[in-house]
Amino acid sequence: MKGTIAMDVRRGDVLIMKKPHPCGSNNMLVLRSGMDFKLRCVQCNREFMVPRVKIEKNIKSIIREKSEP
Repeated sequence: MKGTIAMDVRRGDVLIMKKPHPCGSNNMLVLRSGMDFKLRCVQCNREFMVPRVKIEKNIKSIIREKSEP
């Protein structure tokens, strides 16, 4: 992927997705980031792994609890 820059997604961020999880929630907590993301649905607590490319296309916004220096 020429010319693309990876988004700054960190552990502990909450991602608001464009499409909801089957339980109906759009909010996903980031447990791990790298080539794949390990996410947890905030509503039903189900954990799943998704490739970075697929997640970055579907992020609507990022909520960061505290900013690190």
